[in-house]
Amino acid sequence: MKKAIVTLACVVTFFALSTASADAAVKDTLRVGLRYGSSAMFSANLENAVGSGYELGYFEDGRDFVSLGWTDETSISMTAAGTIYVSSSGEYSATGNGTHLGPWHVELDEYDDFEEAEDAAREADGWTVFLDGTYAVRTGCYDSKNEANRAADDLGGKAVRSSDDAVLITRTRSTEILYEFDYGGSQSLGVMPQAGRREKAETWFKGYKYNGGFEYVRPDGGNLRVINVVDLEDYVKGVVPYEMNGDWPLAALEAQAVCARTFACRNTKHASYDFDVCSAICCQVYNGVNTATDRSNEAVDNTEGVCIWYDGELIEAVYHSSDGGATEDAKNVWGGDVPYLQGKKDPYESLISIPNYSYTVTYTPAELTWVLQNSGYTIGTVADVYVAERTALGNVSKVVFTDTSGKTLTVTGQACSNAFYSTTYGKNVRSLNFTISGGSGETSGSGFCVNSASNWIDSLSGATAITAGGQQTKLPGSGWCAVTNSGTVALEAASGGASSGSGDLFVITGTGNGHHVGMSQYGAKAMAENGYSYEDILSFYYTDVTIE
Repeated sequence: MKKAIVTLACVVTFFALSTASADAAVKDTLRVGLRYGSSAMFSANLENAVGSGYELGYFEDGRDFVSLGWTDETSISMTAAGTIYVSSSGEYSATGNGTHLGPWHVELDEYDDFEEAEDAAREADGWTVFLDGTYAVRTGCYDSKNEANRAADDLGGKAVRSSDDAVLITRTRSTEILYEFDYGGSQSLGVMPQAGRREKAETWFKGYKYNGGFEYVRPDGGNLRVINVVDLEDYVKGVVPYEMNGDWPLAALEAQAVCARTFACRNTKHASYDFDVCSAICCQVYNGVNTATDRSNEAVDNTEGVCIWYDGELIEAVYHSSDGGATEDAKNVWGGDVPYLQGKKDPYESLISIPNYSYTVTYTPAELTWVLQNSGYTIGTVADVYVAERTALGNVSKVVFTDTSGKTLTVTGQACSNAFYSTTYGKNVRSLNFTISGGSGETSGSGFCVNSASNWIDSLSGATAITAGGQQTKLPGSGWCAVTNSGTVALEAASGGASSGSGDLFVITGTGNGHHVGMSQYGAKAMAENGYSYEDILSFYYTDVTIE
């Protein structure tokens, strides 16, 4: 999911809907993955925005913070222990030349108390390290064990190397070590910003301000996985203004807040990383509190704790930018019938102006061939593409590609739009409400399409139109038109046969933006502007749900 208005072209894709128990709703603290996997960091900085200094410790399984020490420094860096190179600009890296911190140290006496260890560390020109249940003092950063042993002989300690999961805390852009967390794998370093008496702490990380604390997990001796451990309501305040314009009507923002909260409480897709949700589009966009508005915060406060339920379980509260006139059954998009995710005609989007509501994108056969082949599809040079089936609500449910050898590739559900996506060409089909011209049409037959691509008649002779008053009128002759969202279109027979289309250019024209399942964000805006409450909005877009 992603912020509305211009950035709504990117919305979350759910290929499978998971299950979750009602117990998920009792979470009042979330673990949000900010950096993990390929984005894990060798070194991560924090800087106080509101607050002064940090408590150092770890988070228990119950997500409560256990403090083991503290620092008054306002700008600190957490770095994977080992050999650490420091550039002239103060950047930390695992490789380089020049100024560096070696992985070997001299370890002096152990202490039961952090303050005693800190006093001893200052005298030894070293730092406090927390080991498994006790404190010690370390000093010196040497490249080899021999160097550390020689120093240990002089200082009266022992040579030690930081373990593979240890984390060093330094004053940012310096080699001054403030603290080391070397627990041996049973716990990971936690950092909790110290707040003022009347203000909630806010902390800069990678250009964004966050509430809550931070955890640094170093799996398998690699880079740091950075997790924001944050109150549920503070998390929702960080989601709403990125997923929806923070100045939109209050009821729409309230609906978005309830969706965001429900999604976060239910979601378990990142359990293998030991956090609940990530901060990116594959979950919900969350970048802290930078863009929160008074109105978006009010929406979260007004709905505190409220979630969406179906049959005693939290729902998969999926949403999208705009549906182009109709939402869609989850089974037609992702497979699997979900009783509360049922499509319906949407009369509300047409009540407001929606930026970029309609779109047109073109592909040459060569471009389509490249896109499909580089997306893992097996097909030769594309000669034709057409919409083969639509749902009862008019959304595309099947697209057929044909190559020059006559071999066909059929895609269904959300792949009908995803198959066209290309970062290389900067092109994509933004919704499931579209038509394709330049191909052979929405069937391999000929005649006139009635209701769906599977219902065709050879001619209008003997056909009947039903008026709004229920009267039937035959359609003799020619000159008849159909009324569409774009106006009137002359009824002309489709060309027959399995043609290859023009072969020069395929033009795709559509409306809407997103996967069409669940709440339309622009539809919510329209409903709010017309006096509907957030409960009304959610009850319209999700079928037979309870909101509490």
